[in-house]
Amino acid sequence: MNRKYRKTVIAGNWKMNMLASEIKPFMEQLKENLPKVRTCEMVLCTPAVMLPAMIKAGKDCKVAAGGQDVSRYEKGAYTGEVSASQLADIGAKYCIVGHSERRQYHGEDDMLINAKVKALLGKGIMPIICVGESLEQREMNLTMEYVAYQVKAALSGVDASQLRRCIIAYEPIWAIGTGKTATAGQAQEVCQGIRAVIRGIYGARPARAVSILYGGSMNARNAYELLAQPDIDGGLIGGASLKPVDFSEIIKATNQE
Repeated sequence: MNRKYRKTVIAGNWKMNMLASEIKPFMEQLKENLPKVRTCEMVLCTPAVMLPAMIKAGKDCKVAAGGQDVSRYEKGAYTGEVSASQLADIGAKYCIVGHSERRQYHGEDDMLINAKVKALLGKGIMPIICVGESLEQREMNLTMEYVAYQVKAALSGVDASQLRRCIIAYEPIWAIGTGKTATAGQAQEVCQGIRAVIRGIYGARPARAVSILYGGSMNARNAYELLAQPDIDGGLIGGASLKPVDFSEIIKATNQE
């Protein structure tokens, strides 16, 4: 982490888990375990139907609410979709785009993800842009080539002023929900590479201001080591974010100097 130049963000991705009725007790337990001094922005990204409950419950803990996906379209005959305007209207501050599960199960390509990024930025919502390689790509030494393309495609047409409101989340696909985790060195290497890609597009000052998160089985046991890396500015947390005590432990790990 480098808090001198950029903010630390711990964002939970609840995926298709939990119920709206479970949010209040979750937040009460989370509040009991949070450190008195918090050095990070806390976010919980929930299914869209649960966002109003999360926004209401999160105020007391200063936890921001985020969506898990957004439509590229502003409005229209797109049954089941949720627009950036609708997310903004209820008070969502963040939204995940390009998660590997959306890419795999829904066939989302990089151009669609770019359109979603722009839709969110246009409504004042911070996109958490997911990038990451498969195990096959890593074994073929194609990690940075593939991740660099994803970053460039997602940020196409995004100017430097908009870049300041973007977050990149590096999630190696082979480590999502598998219990496998990239070593701190592997994660740092790719996050450093992502920053270098951004530097090549926008220059040094904008690049050092972008928060880059690590996802892929970050948990209470490995968070401290991962967050100690200079180019890892937080985490996009899956399973551990469903457990208030575990999530609070990851937040505590951001207090290191």
